[in-house]
Amino acid sequence: MADKDERGRAGEQRAVEHLTAHGYRILDRNWRCAQGELDIVAARGTHLAVVEVKTRRSERFGHPFEAVTARKRARLWRLACAWTVENPAAARGRRLRVDVIGITGDDPATAVLEHLEDI
Repeated sequence: MADKDERGRAGEQRAVEHLTAHGYRILDRNWRCAQGELDIVAARGTHLAVVEVKTRRSERFGHPFEAVTARKRARLWRLACAWTVENPAAARGRRLRVDVIGITGDDPATAVLEHLEDI
């Protein structure tokens, strides 16, 4: 497995740990459909969060949040809606939102983690 892929998986695991420590329940990871993939789907209270995780070694090529462009946000919303259609019981009564977790540093386990809610 390429270093980039291993870093991405480690970043996603760190994001899951962060979310669960903050009261989220993980409903799905790496959910796929014909339109693409969602990194994490998590619920807390009345919110259903689709979470995109961006892991970077440094900010040399920009902050991780910068990788989530308007086009990417639109795609995440389409995927989020597709997930809710496939999982209506989990989505019922919850407000859907898209979050981004950016992880920056050499080791994803100890890197700086930033969670931007409801982009």
